[in-house]
Amino acid sequence: MAGRRGVRCIVLAGGPHDAIAAGTPDAPNKAFALVAGRTLLERTLAPLRASSAVSAIRVVAPPSAAGHPALAFADECVPDGAKIRDSLRSGLAGLPPDEIVAVWTSDLPLLSTAAVDDFIARAGEADADIGYGCLEYGVHMRRFPEVPHTWARMREGRYCGGGAIAIKPRALPRLDDFIERLGAARKSPLRLAGLFGWGLLLRYALGRLSIEMAQTRASEIVGASVRAIPSPFAEFAVNVDRLSDVALAERLLASANA
Repeated sequence: MAGRRGVRCIVLAGGPHDAIAAGTPDAPNKAFALVAGRTLLERTLAPLRASSAVSAIRVVAPPSAAGHPALAFADECVPDGAKIRDSLRSGLAGLPPDEIVAVWTSDLPLLSTAAVDDFIARAGEADADIGYGCLEYGVHMRRFPEVPHTWARMREGRYCGGGAIAIKPRALPRLDDFIERLGAARKSPLRLAGLFGWGLLLRYALGRLSIEMAQTRASEIVGASVRAIPSPFAEFAVNVDRLSDVALAERLLASANA
């Protein structure tokens, strides 16, 4: 399977044992927690494996997960790190620096192969160093109005983050540096202004910041081309962050299978 033409995919299944994992015996973390009888990781991997746009799948997971049945759809598994950025570095290690890699979260219970195909196609068209998957408010509300999200108000509408990013491995050091700077500035308006500029922050606060402006400024700050990749598939942004999300996901899966 790993020899197929297409894009390599990384699935981030690292992290600590939490309340979601506690509901499933021997689950190292929430990626291995059961939702309607199947692990979150399997529900994420299955549509990736079924996609003709995916050439290979590498899962980043705790070493204790080695041999877990949920990894059956993966081509390989590599160790996770202490932080998401460490896991991302582990997942991208050794991959061609100029090729687009699709990086997915492991908690997407409703992910479809159509959503996978669409994101990979759009990432290829954008051909950016970093492509940020996102979802527009109306797309989400038409399918899953009961699922809560945090929305960013842009000039074109409201958007939330999706279940994947696209990245060329060569951009990782620059992204690492930006994440470090953003983390240091996130609680200080003055430092945020120094990072993004007062004009951009004011436009965002007033709902006048366009996606194009945001992309341009992000590209300048990171030192690599950054593009938004909006998805028309609402399931692209339905994930499991809280214990209450498990029951909600199970209800949605039951409705979809009814």
